[in-house]
Amino acid sequence: MTIKVGDTLPDVKLVKATEEGPEAVQSSEYFKGKKVAIFSVPGAFTPTCSARHLPGFVEKADELKSKGVDEIVATAVNDPFVMGAWNKAAGSDDITMLADGNGEFAEAMGLTMDGSAFGLGKRGQRWSAIVEDGVVKELNVEAPGDFSVSSAEHLLGQL
Repeated sequence: MTIKVGDTLPDVKLVKATEEGPEAVQSSEYFKGKKVAIFSVPGAFTPTCSARHLPGFVEKADELKSKGVDEIVATAVNDPFVMGAWNKAAGSDDITMLADGNGEFAEAMGLTMDGSAFGLGKRGQRWSAIVEDGVVKELNVEAPGDFSVSSAEHLLGQL
């Protein structure tokens, strides 16, 4: 079943990419007590994700935070080393990378896709959300191949 507005995020382990190395976090604790703009991409370093999705959140980070967002989180079915390298290459200190290496978060959200035709295997769909204290307040899931409703600009309009 796909998560929807009003639902609590699933409680799974994610791995935060930090300068000191990977740090395991439990989603129920991580999202507790804060307002988070979160976006999911099919994969770090993939074309749309690197050319448009991540750069939009980097560019709009100050605006998101000025509207009450405590943290901006990117997630993908990638390992924390790839997520850290992607943030170092194209992100910023304003973006927290949470790796979903086994796809457990994407699966529990009901937001997976099959990228096997491209050699990617099972991945997370492209989406964005506003989460307050672990509860989904806004959810924007892209149609396959699209990039519009999961953008930083669209999310800004929902705040």
